[in-house]
Amino acid sequence: MARVYVETSFISACVTTRQSVITAGWRATSRLWMQSQSRFHELVISPEVVVELSDPTYIHSIEALNLLRGMTVVSLDEEVYALADLLVTSQVMPKPATAGDAMHIAAATVHAAQFVLSWNVKHLANPNKRAHLNVICTRLGYTAPQIVTPDMLQEDGE
Repeated sequence: MARVYVETSFISACVTTRQSVITAGWRATSRLWMQSQSRFHELVISPEVVVELSDPTYIHSIEALNLLRGMTVVSLDEEVYALADLLVTSQVMPKPATAGDAMHIAAATVHAAQFVLSWNVKHLANPNKRAHLNVICTRLGYTAPQIVTPDMLQEDGE
């Protein structure tokens, strides 16, 4: 059973009501993944996911937070903050180091997630970032998680 860090954009895609072709496709794919694939993995989140989904301006907050039930919450400790800072200073992740993308990747890495499930294709599920992330993590003795979209992480259930 692989450990999968569930990043905010995936949860947001599950609950969005936007009607563009892309977001409708992401919503359908994300909901299907939760129904058919989540049971094959240990799902983890960090407090950063909760903070982002709890934003009072986010209209789907309650529905999104409900999807987090049963997921393991990993800590944001000094090791996570230090790695997040290094990811930003090394230009692997955008600023700030104390929140957002850098914090998600650092938490997933420190807590040994094999995968980060995300629809953030600009900063996270971006092949151009993988090599740089792998180099930084290897230098520090970590194994970098694979950053994937839901359609990339499928088990057959047999």
